[in-house]
Amino acid sequence: MQQVADRAGVSIATVSFVVNGTKYVTPATTARVRAAMRDLNFRGNVVARALASRRTRIIALLFPTTGNRFSPTTAQFFMSAAERASERGHHLVLWPVDPAGDDLDDLVSGGLVDGVIVMEVRMDDPRVAVLTSLEVPFTLIGRTRDSRGLPFVDIDFETTIVSSIDHLESLGHRRFALVLEDLEGTPMAGYAPHLRAQATFERVIAERGLVGQVAPAGAGSDGGRAAAEAILAADPDVTAVLVMKDDSSAGVLVGLYAAGRRVPEDVSVLSIASSATHADQHYPRLSTMVAPGRELGIRAADALIDQLDGVSDDLPHFLLPCTLRVAESTGPAPV
Repeated sequence: MQQVADRAGVSIATVSFVVNGTKYVTPATTARVRAAMRDLNFRGNVVARALASRRTRIIALLFPTTGNRFSPTTAQFFMSAAERASERGHHLVLWPVDPAGDDLDDLVSGGLVDGVIVMEVRMDDPRVAVLTSLEVPFTLIGRTRDSRGLPFVDIDFETTIVSSIDHLESLGHRRFALVLEDLEGTPMAGYAPHLRAQATFERVIAERGLVGQVAPAGAGSDGGRAAAEAILAADPDVTAVLVMKDDSSAGVLVGLYAAGRRVPEDVSVLSIASSATHADQHYPRLSTMVAPGRELGIRAADALIDQLDGVSDDLPHFLLPCTLRVAESTGPAPV
């Protein structure tokens, strides 16, 4: 251990803190110590460290086992949270769980992880009640119906929807549609982002005297195409469509084109809570409210590890709005 300390230019105590995870060490110093350990072929014993510190230095990111919930934005959450956890001397594992949380007891009671990050949060999420009863440190990426007493980071969907309508209304649009994933009758019914987005959309449309409709979309491109057909059937004069469903955005464009609508000359399309990478895969390139995926992952990892390390007693409540990136799919409303 002395050789590692000498090579990294730190004290033996600092090396011990990094190896055993008993005290916070800055990411830069941790990186130097780990580099010295690799150079000297130094290997710590994970089991011994866990027994000594009563911590595994492993955190789990809980993800529902139902349906295809992966997207480019979701991948950003995973990667940034994992990188941040590693910087702070932890390992992050992706742990698929039952949406009802029935299998959480096995994960937590076995001492496999020190804490968890919960994704894909519903308004009344049973996993929160289970984790609270088990007294497990956790942080939400998302919000329940009342999250005042819970640690969370989340996209500010309310501000994002308002900003989306602001942008399109400034271009002269007054007839809107919002495409959301159809989760009715599935284990993900009550998905909080959709309910918050829909409630805000309907409120703003009513307050401003605009015309608006919400169109549920089934899976994939076929679901998007069917949603576009339903939107035009309900309002042939619609000129602006907000799409909050990555795997159906291409289908929405196809459905509009099939009905003789040009994008953006006849109908503007704005992708909600997505990524620039995803937007650029479409023709025309989608204007997008870009989700702060990387920052959310970093903040979620920090919020949980701060709890575990006793760094802060304050509950983290971070709301981050999406950022507008204008591309080729939005333009002035037709005259």
